[in-house]
Amino acid sequence: MKMEFGSIDEILEFAIDGEKQAVQFYTSLARQATRTSLKEVFENFAKEEKKHVTLLSDMAGNKEKIDSYEFKEVTDLKISDYMVEIEYKEGMPMPEILKIAMKREEKATKLYTMLSEQTDDAAGKKVFSILAQEEKKHKLTLETMYDDYMADQEN
Repeated sequence: MKMEFGSIDEILEFAIDGEKQAVQFYTSLARQATRTSLKEVFENFAKEEKKHVTLLSDMAGNKEKIDSYEFKEVTDLKISDYMVEIEYKEGMPMPEILKIAMKREEKATKLYTMLSEQTDDAAGKKVFSILAQEEKKHKLTLETMYDDYMADQEN
């Protein structure tokens, strides 16, 4: 799947749309959640995705913001790599919900990594790499939550 972008602004617009969809996804899950703890989890996910929208919006037309972004090593627990994608259903147990969220972040990471590799534009490459890094951070958070949740169930 090759995607063509004519400018950094088009890349950012594409990414902002994706992040806004994620905000909507998690917001709708928060509205449907019957347990307070789940509602809070989804609201936090939505807040994180909103931060990405803000980050990307700040980068639009701001080369210094792109240039100054610092990459840090993000651990990949690879938990979601071994899971199949499932659809959300009302009343799902927490581990299943975390699986859905992990898979979303995994797919976003892969998409941005692929787009980074496909573009010849140096600034575009950096923006996609930034996005991949941010999604990796979310994936790690979710995988850690899942791991902790499963460990708690064993005790």
